[in-house]
Amino acid sequence: MTADRLHLVRHGEVHNPRRVLYGRLPGFGLSVAGRRMALQAAEYVRGLHRPISALVVSPLQRTRESSEPFTEFFGIQPYIDDRVIEPTNVFEGRRMKRALANPLNWRHLSRPAVPSWGEPYERVVARMTDAMADAWERVPSGDVVVVSHQLPIWVTHLALSHQPTRHDPRKRRCALSSVTSFERRDGADGSTRWVEVAYAEPASTAGAVDVGAV
Repeated sequence: MTADRLHLVRHGEVHNPRRVLYGRLPGFGLSVAGRRMALQAAEYVRGLHRPISALVVSPLQRTRESSEPFTEFFGIQPYIDDRVIEPTNVFEGRRMKRALANPLNWRHLSRPAVPSWGEPYERVVARMTDAMADAWERVPSGDVVVVSHQLPIWVTHLALSHQPTRHDPRKRRCALSSVTSFERRDGADGSTRWVEVAYAEPASTAGAVDVGAV
């Protein structure tokens, strides 16, 4: 037996007054609004009336804090998995508009399909799907919640829906504290595949600052 459904949950708004690309930098926790968003995401999942058997979380502060309402509601402790972490990025800690205005940084933009400024999308998808598969197999039944980050969730969505992973970061469908849900289903050839079954934006994000994602 395995899990029944897996939910990829993005963290809430981050306290980022300098509006830098925070990436994997320490010290970037949730804002007051971000904690409310995380609570709303957990309330949405609880409202599905589905048992939650496992909680997998990226090791960064903002995802750990976003997992806290799930622990409170479902009584499960988070399993920290480095494979669902934010990707690396050469612009980490900098304001993007200022960094991109400097011609010395343009070399990092030479291969957007990779991308040349950070961890390859192919590698992000591989580690994410490995973590998803392990979480799926780890429990005998019920649902799994994985609290992760915008880019890993979005490129995983693209890859599993057989779309190119190259994309415009401004057009990602992965809002703060959004929930993207998958199931494993049998194919005609006897193999199993991930199928996206739902996407929801349960959090109130009006006025939110969302400029620090990789």
